[in-house]
Amino acid sequence: MPSHTEENYLKAVYKLGEAEPGQDVSTNRIAAALATRAASVTDMLRRLSDKGLLDYERYRGVQLTAEGRRCALLTIRKHRLWEVFLVQQLGFSWDEVHEVAEELEHVQSPLLMRRLDAFLGHPALDPHGDPIPGEDGAVLRPATRLLADLAVGECGHLAAVKNTSGPFLQYLDKAGLQLGAKVEVLDKAVFDHSLELRLGQRTAFVSAEVSQNLFVGP
Repeated sequence: MPSHTEENYLKAVYKLGEAEPGQDVSTNRIAAALATRAASVTDMLRRLSDKGLLDYERYRGVQLTAEGRRCALLTIRKHRLWEVFLVQQLGFSWDEVHEVAEELEHVQSPLLMRRLDAFLGHPALDPHGDPIPGEDGAVLRPATRLLADLAVGECGHLAAVKNTSGPFLQYLDKAGLQLGAKVEVLDKAVFDHSLELRLGQRTAFVSAEVSQNLFVGP
């Protein structure tokens, strides 16, 4: 069974691999994601490779093995289920849950997680719109597009956030950009690609940076 630190590495490799599918994940990218030294990353990658959780070749980056991917997805599943619980049952806001879930995700009790999943009604998405992997590792991703890619006149519902940092989520709360809200693109500025949106009975203006960090579904 991987240690807490090993789980964090596997999760980081999985997420970095998602960002660039088909590409090996470099040591420097892992070091940046985990805010640690490249030498420390190399030592850990060798250890995970010896355990059969990574395919590692020096100077060529890494990929998860099937078992490494299973472990990474199990950790992500626990993290996202705990986020749902913290928001729905304990009154946390969506910008407060990440750090707490980072600790809870290392609980090693399959029975507890099955019962938590059932208690929550088997949610498909976490509070940020990310899919919750199944116990078998299956990940069902809803069809979404970046808000920035919508043309003038197109509509959709805010479905997920790409940036889950506290400041960004707090900004969305202040701007009234809640997941599930229907949006229509009224105008797109040629100068800076900012958007004018219809949100219910009001209009809102968002920057290109914001629109590139929001996903929209049907």
